Amino acid sequence: MATARPDGPPPEMPTPPGRKPRKAAPPKRPLTQELVVDMAIRVLDADGLEAVTMRRVAQELGTGPASLYAHVSGKDELRELMLDRVAAEIEIPVPDPERWQDQLKELAREIRRVYTSHRDIAMVSMGLVPTGPHLLDIAEAQLALMRAGGVPKRVAGIAVDTLGMFLDADAIEDTIYIGNTPAGEDPWAHFQQYFGQIREYFSALPVDRYPTIAGMVDELLDESGDGRFEFGLDLLVRGIASFVEEPPSS
Repeated sequence: MATARPDGPPPEMPTPPGRKPRKAAPPKRPLTQELVVDMAIRVLDADGLEAVTMRRVAQELGTGPASLYAHVSGKDELRELMLDRVAAEIEIPVPDPERWQDQLKELAREIRRVYTSHRDIAMVSMGLVPTGPHLLDIAEAQLALMRAGGVPKRVAGIAVDTLGMFLDADAIEDTIYIGNTPAGEDPWAHFQQYFGQIREYFSALPVDRYPTIAGMVDELLDESGDGRFEFGLDLLVRGIASFVEEPPSS
């Protein structure tokens, strides 16, 4: 006569003789767009933007590339989502009409700091019209700062794009310098050594053909890194401020 099986899950059984005990695999974390973007940024920080492929990200997540397409349409969308996620790390100031130029510079420095902390993520920004919420937050802040300082709408609309190109190019150049540094060497020391070689080359140029360059070797190679960035940033902000016809009253 058959007996009824007990209700509920089967009890934990001991390991039969001759077999190895096995542990149950931990349940996998459900795949989400957030998880995909998180992993893509990890790959970016470790190996650079070119390493971020659908296949590589899927491999790191322990799944197949096809499963990622349920959350992102492809590599281009993934990269845009990565950039927007990185942009969320940027601190945005509250506009102060009395300090709008200083605040515009502070925000630019913050953008540069965050972008350069994520390898060559600025490559995604080049030629991209911001549509993600965090990128739009930055554009809104830049425009609000300029408008608070009395910059005309048309000028502010063009200037926000010019600032973006300057910051992207600077961040990408920093990444290139670091990428060209041999393994194990300090990037700054390698950069200084390279500049020393350029100084020697410029100094040896024929003066009759390049009289101005030959006479400005020290000036051409005097500033590097932050000094050149600050000069370019000051140049841009001063240029933007020159269009202010009537500053708003405090």
